[in-house]
Amino acid sequence: MSKTIAVIKGDGIGPEIMTATLRVLDALDCGLTYDFVDAGMVALEKHGELLPTATLDTIAKHSIALKGPLTTPVGGGFSSINVQLRRHFDLYANVRPAISFPGTRSRFDDIDIITVRENTEGAYLAEGQTLSEDGQTATSIIRNTRRGSTRIVRYAFEMARRKGRKKVTAVHKANIMKTSSGLFLNVAREIAKEYPDIEFNELIVDNTCMQLVMNPHQFDVIVTTNLFGDIISDLCAGLVGGLGLAPGSNIGAEAAIFEAVHGSAPDIAGKGLANPCALLLAAAEMLDHIDMVEKGTRIRTAIRETLTAGDRTTPDLGGKGSTETFADALVEHVKG
Repeated sequence: MSKTIAVIKGDGIGPEIMTATLRVLDALDCGLTYDFVDAGMVALEKHGELLPTATLDTIAKHSIALKGPLTTPVGGGFSSINVQLRRHFDLYANVRPAISFPGTRSRFDDIDIITVRENTEGAYLAEGQTLSEDGQTATSIIRNTRRGSTRIVRYAFEMARRKGRKKVTAVHKANIMKTSSGLFLNVAREIAKEYPDIEFNELIVDNTCMQLVMNPHQFDVIVTTNLFGDIISDLCAGLVGGLGLAPGSNIGAEAAIFEAVHGSAPDIAGKGLANPCALLLAAAEMLDHIDMVEKGTRIRTAIRETLTAGDRTTPDLGGKGSTETFADALVEHVKG
């Protein structure tokens, strides 16, 4: 199988971890070719805009993109590039796995949780935000729809069934936010009845956070609205060692973008210290998505074996290696 994907190297450490990731993909002989496009500060400097039309057109053409971390400048006039991409391609499902790996600084072992976050509506959007003229009152609108709730909950159940998962937990705040969160919860209850083979339960978001800290092994798949999902997915990343091990998938009907969810870390850019795991795990998710599941599994296995050896990993993972030596070890494992 041959497939062309759009590749956004990203800002800061993005080019370094992308180089490492593409080396591993090439070693797997996936038959992928890469169409490189710009976004973020690189695009602003080269094209005068953070997200050029040519980049959007290229992603639309190939339907799949692999994206390094991007920097959105601080200050008025600049909106989040990630939010723009999600809205433009209607990437309604944000999927964030949190999986334990050996040799990481984490408080728990054997964590395997997937957070499925609604990506296009809810409390996370900029619409409806106002500030009174005297600067004393800020207002924001939370807008959830039946359509948005239905497709994200159904996606979570379908994914759970496809991956052999046993339980889906709907996370909400319907006890207080009775309309916006209540609509989501009611939809979740309705759809759960269509999947009798999968256990369903519901939890209020604050209780969910407490339970994740106290007993995370009770969770399997979590489905929730935009803002809650943003918070919970980072919490879950913390359970397994941090954002350096956190991939993200943004899935829509017509396109999908796979990314490292951490920042661009300009303070270590160019020093060979960047941990490529998050982007590599995102690439593994991408391979699963395009029906190369065996190759995605080989990436995860190679990461596990390399972390177990530990000698060529980056300093944040307790090693004395570099981004390049980490990639060298991963290439050896996937070829072996």
